[in-house]
Amino acid sequence: MKFTGKVWKFGNDVDTDLIIPARYLNTSDPAELAKHCMEDADTTFAGKVQKGDIIVAGKNFGCGSSREHAPVAIKAAGVACVIAKDFARIFYRNSFNIGLPIFESEEASAKIAEGDVVEIDADKGVIKNNTKNETYTVKPIPPFMQELVAAGGLIAYGKTKFKIK
Repeated sequence: MKFTGKVWKFGNDVDTDLIIPARYLNTSDPAELAKHCMEDADTTFAGKVQKGDIIVAGKNFGCGSSREHAPVAIKAAGVACVIAKDFARIFYRNSFNIGLPIFESEEASAKIAEGDVVEIDADKGVIKNNTKNETYTVKPIPPFMQELVAAGGLIAYGKTKFKIK
């Protein structure tokens, strides 16, 4: 898997309420959630993010509640993937369950700036910052998790794997 996109930068401890505020949890419609993605952290985000863009953040991204709405909102907004120093464990698993690839890299989290353009090679565990001409290492996504992402998430994977309609 490979991704290339423009970076949106956020700090440490971005919780699920910043990703998708609780006032919008009366819907599970991905398109509606996308309209409010990151709204309380950056009011312009949902209106400016482009398909294929990448979020880069600090430590403990996705902390807070266990709601799947958070990774759903990010993916539906068009974000290709998220890079952070580390992730809250439930957000980590929810992301793969809905087919949103995430990458842990302390170095990339610290050095990548908003607006940089980066390329990620998930198979090799490499992030290249095209803007700064720097390369960072990232924990490769295990092959099974890459299969989940490629299928579009756990449910889609299960339907394909077990031939469920």
